[in-house]
Amino acid sequence: MRVINLASGSKGNLTYIEDGKTKILVDMGLSCQESVKRLSLLEVTPDEIDGILVTHEHSDHIKGIDVFSKKYNKPIFAHSDVWIGLNDQLKNVKDENKKLFKGDFEFKELIVRPVEVPHDVKCFGFSIEKGSQKVSLLTDLGHTNDRIFESVKGSQLVYIEANYNKQKLYSSTKYPLSLKRRIDGPNGHLSNNDSANAIERLIQSGTRQIVLSHLSEENNTPDLAYEEICKALSQHGFFEGTDFKIDVASQKPGVIFRLK
Repeated sequence: MRVINLASGSKGNLTYIEDGKTKILVDMGLSCQESVKRLSLLEVTPDEIDGILVTHEHSDHIKGIDVFSKKYNKPIFAHSDVWIGLNDQLKNVKDENKKLFKGDFEFKELIVRPVEVPHDVKCFGFSIEKGSQKVSLLTDLGHTNDRIFESVKGSQLVYIEANYNKQKLYSSTKYPLSLKRRIDGPNGHLSNNDSANAIERLIQSGTRQIVLSHLSEENNTPDLAYEEICKALSQHGFFEGTDFKIDVASQKPGVIFRLK
């Protein structure tokens, strides 16, 4: 399985996953044109994409989907509860390309397992498997719980949110207090400290590759997230480079991971 995040953050999210003849995207928060451009870096054409999985309705996750689906006649997969918020935004997606699911389903060679996460709209992460290969994506969630950890248990690779540094969030002059509280609330986003706590549990369950994702440009930086999380984990006896590996996703295409 080959996995690469092509964009991550409030300006747009796009992840590419392939295995054998199966090629899918998770979200498309960039324009159709920019998404196609980034796929070309992988020598992948739009016609080769088998479909797009959608986490939720926010624009940084669906911006290019309407045009892409119409132009290339591609199916869009989302949980039936998510489609309630998508229908008015994805008006150019043909009815036959609106694929609804409620639980796990097979996508050609892959098994897709949706993982509901707490956010201010209906939102789902995904675990995607083939045999012993498993990658999970968990962003746009205000907190974690045992159910979520059980769903992603055994993942070799996890993309997990590290949205903000709490001190930077509350000292910001750009956000009203109400927005700060929403971000920091149980249905908002994960802070660096929250992410560190989640990563500790992931490491304990066998995950060795973590990608910090969906960082706020206003309230975090890649260096700050990396340093804060690695420091917190080292205090609990887990050391980056020895017990686990961390990369940080950004608006630029990231590392290509190959799961075996």
